[in-house]
Amino acid sequence: MQHLLDLYALTKDEGQAIWFLDTLTLVKATGKQTGGAFGLLEQICPAGLGSPYHMHHNEDEIFYILEGEATFISGDRVIKAAAGSYVFLPRNIPHGFRTNVPTRLLLLTTPAGFEQFVIEMSEPAKELALPPAGPPDMEKLMTLAAKYSLEILGPLPEM
Repeated sequence: MQHLLDLYALTKDEGQAIWFLDTLTLVKATGKQTGGAFGLLEQICPAGLGSPYHMHHNEDEIFYILEGEATFISGDRVIKAAAGSYVFLPRNIPHGFRTNVPTRLLLLTTPAGFEQFVIEMSEPAKELALPPAGPPDMEKLMTLAAKYSLEILGPLPEM
């Protein structure tokens, strides 16, 4: 039986480099590369970065904190995650996170698909550094969120 997927490897700073919202994101694996099984992103986030409060309808989200610290919120649950922490956020449950310090993390989504939302919402990184901070294009964000079955529920609740 012939295997249709190819073996590949990337080092720490390899992968398609994009600026997603206020992060430097390295695309480590896409659904095309994994047969739809998962997407994997590495993100470098500034201190104080907060995602909107949102909900995925198609995929589960898994975070692994490589460096730094983030606080995750889902309903009345608050989870502080430092380097070495793993956080599982199942689909159809509202959640969000905020970085407490500069943070580097892996974001795995299964099945694949969310990584394409991130790619479409991004622009190519001009360098391997954080992008200039600025507000997101909300019209584009809401249009792409609907396309990828994500609900943007509003700002993060107070933690």
